[in-house]
Amino acid sequence: MKYPAGLPIGETWVDAPSTEPVIFPYDGTTVTDAPVGDVELARQALDHALAVREVVGRLPSYVRRKALQSVHATIAAERDAFVDLLVLETGKPLVDCRVEVDRTLLTLETSAEEVARLHGETVPLDLLPSGDGLVGFWVRKPIGVVVGITGFNYPLLLAAHKIAPALAAGCPVIVKPAPQTPLATLWLVHLMREALVEAGGPASAVQLVTGGADVGAVLTTDRRIGAVSFTGSAAVGHQIARDAAPTKVLLELGSNSALVVAADADLDAAADAIIRGGYYASGQACISVQRVVVVQSVHAALLDKLSERLPSVVVGDPRSPETRVSALIDPKSTARVREWVDASVASGAKLAYSKDGELLGPTVLTEVASGQLVWDEEIFGPVIAVRSVPDIETAFDTVNASRYGLHASVFTSSLDTAFTAVDRLEVGGVVVNEVPGFRSDVMPYGGVKDSGIGREGPRFAIEELTTTRMAIIRPRTS
Repeated sequence: MKYPAGLPIGETWVDAPSTEPVIFPYDGTTVTDAPVGDVELARQALDHALAVREVVGRLPSYVRRKALQSVHATIAAERDAFVDLLVLETGKPLVDCRVEVDRTLLTLETSAEEVARLHGETVPLDLLPSGDGLVGFWVRKPIGVVVGITGFNYPLLLAAHKIAPALAAGCPVIVKPAPQTPLATLWLVHLMREALVEAGGPASAVQLVTGGADVGAVLTTDRRIGAVSFTGSAAVGHQIARDAAPTKVLLELGSNSALVVAADADLDAAADAIIRGGYYASGQACISVQRVVVVQSVHAALLDKLSERLPSVVVGDPRSPETRVSALIDPKSTARVREWVDASVASGAKLAYSKDGELLGPTVLTEVASGQLVWDEEIFGPVIAVRSVPDIETAFDTVNASRYGLHASVFTSSLDTAFTAVDRLEVGGVVVNEVPGFRSDVMPYGGVKDSGIGREGPRFAIEELTTTRMAIIRPRTS
């Protein structure tokens, strides 16, 4: 970590009123003490962002692009250090933290490229006689100050998803990271501010405030901001939307993502995907496999293939390259997941597999009824629930019988089934013959129903963070 002490507010770094330890989830040791902000610092950050709103909105394209490219180059050079830091503050396995840094680099690179594509178009106005002789066009303008609030599971990537598109669009941005994982985000913000100043922009275009819900409330309810972009739980996201109205909100919320296995699926590929998609990031991903809906005729065969693979899932120290499941973010989260599993078993579910010990290992439940939290809600842990259904149509109905709708995947060898899934599944993304967690940062990512509103991915987030301005001109005739 190579940044000043305190919090990056305004053009400098200011002292925080207090600090809190960042804990390595695997063994409970302290990584370092991190600065903790308060509502006064949040108000200061808002004032600074509003003061430079017009300046940032008028920054030349080359300045914004140069800053993003510079940060991309620096993170690429410091890749291993970022990976190591992410392992320590999140407790995620090393392999998943490497993926996070790679996706962060892609987000920065793509956002820099999209700066050159931020434009409007001309429009014919003479479709009615009254428009004869008029010239019409529209342009995109920055929406204003953006407040980005991120979750603990992918702190660097989620911050990049807020910061890079906002800067590309010409918007000042204030980031509030999750209290458990502020370190990589602080480093990213420091690099972005340095790059902005070097390119000719103000450091206060990118700021960061840590703190609790009171800090978040100050940031999201200020009527002077242009948009709030939040990644986190559905309950908190819905509260933010209510409190922030009528300010625009972009909500990337939770899910209980489903993987459907059709009768004609490649069962080996499906079993591999369930293991890979259910347990990456220790299950702490909003599009990890949670519900497996399998057609009855291949149900037993699929369970056999899962049983063959489950013992090879390595549980242990996240710093080891072989580890695939490690400690959850904190003991409270671990206790909650265990309680949900125990409650489902007490209600009739079968515990088909469990590698539970000091660390919560990969778990498989079968015969889980609707109404159980492990089926209906987002578990955010290394637990999957498998249910058999009579046919593919029932499978699609089962996926849709959820208040969530982020991603789902379908394993099939039929193009007809694949296109039917794309048409019928009520989710933001359908993935065929891959894990639902396969997410490309150049695609429009987001959910429907209680999984949120708005889309991420640089091109689409930039559009969300701009407004169209229509122009109609009648040239002088003399």
